Amino acid sequence: MLPSRGVLVTGASRGIGAAVARAFAARGDRVALAYRGAADRAAQVLDSLDGEGHLTVAADIGDAEQVPAMVEEAVAGLGRVDVLVNNAALFTSDPAGGSRRIDHPVDGSDYEHWVSAWRRTLEVNLLGTANVTWCVARHMLATEPAGGLPRGRVVNVGSRGAYRGEPDVPAYGASKAGVHALGQSLALSLGQHGIAVASVAPGFVATDMAASVLDGPAGDAVRSQSPFGRVAEPEEVASAVLWLASPEAEWASGSVLDLNGASYLR
Repeated sequence: MLPSRGVLVTGASRGIGAAVARAFAARGDRVALAYRGAADRAAQVLDSLDGEGHLTVAADIGDAEQVPAMVEEAVAGLGRVDVLVNNAALFTSDPAGGSRRIDHPVDGSDYEHWVSAWRRTLEVNLLGTANVTWCVARHMLATEPAGGLPRGRVVNVGSRGAYRGEPDVPAYGASKAGVHALGQSLALSLGQHGIAVASVAPGFVATDMAASVLDGPAGDAVRSQSPFGRVAEPEEVASAVLWLASPEAEWASGSVLDLNGASYLR
């Protein structure tokens, strides 16, 4: 049995991030749940985790100034971050009415809205992911892991939309394509240090972020995209993340794992 690992999961207050946190905790790891503003949700996830040594850390990763302090707090609470899961993401710029999605198709948005959507989406999904990874990777390089553990693992949660396209939320699709490319670049640069970097690219997942689509008139059409006639559960994505973060998955470094139930093949 490997020693307990310290795991930092961004966007961990709901959906895929919460499922990922629970999967690592069930394995015996200690988890830092990073969230932006949903303190109550993060606290509920924290209470649901198996084991001990978990904590919550808050930051808007779209603000580069907040990232180092968040990572430092996670390190202080965990002792060492052995695994980073970059899951935090927005669909668009300034959510209204509790939704995290505001469409910005090029043929249906004014210029001000278009610019705002792109700026905020990239700040969080791509630049925020890059900044968190820089801080954690530097920590991994500077701090020896426990005996039997690799120096580090980074798993990014990308998206099928990076390949299939997101006509109503193009900034989201482009940001996730950037996350995939970031992961592959870092796999090349960090592999020499024993840090493996990989990504998963889910299709639709049954989370609150997708609920407005899945529960609406387009829900049946979305489910029919897969020959299984459904969308993924967050726990299925979490299982893939858990494997990619394992010592045995080192040779998957640089990969992007399609996880879409054969709804989009490339």
